[in-house]
Amino acid sequence: NRRKKLRNNMTKAEIKLWCVLKGNKFTNYKFRRQRGIGFYIVDFYCPKIKLVIELDGGQHLKLNNMMYDKKRTEYLNSLGVVVVRFFNNEILENIEEVWIKINEIINKLA
Repeated sequence: NRRKKLRNNMTKAEIKLWCVLKGNKFTNYKFRRQRGIGFYIVDFYCPKIKLVIELDGGQHLKLNNMMYDKKRTEYLNSLGVVVVRFFNNEILENIEEVWIKINEIINKLA
């Protein structure tokens, strides 16, 4: 239920990135949104190459949230999952540069 609620209430940054990722438009890799992995729900996940893309707002700069994100990333890394984070403003202001970075990561993992 929580994943469905998150999918139906995406942020502007999530919507913008999802428009790029969905439907294998630019890569041969399928991404899923608001996917559960273990105890956590991740923003975008490509199971074929075990890549998670997380979008963060300003609240992620608070110490408690940074510690939570670190623990979460360590857990996902322990499962062999690579986690990449972008701030919402990066997506909203420069999606082209974000896409270049994502593509470079995909090429390294493929």
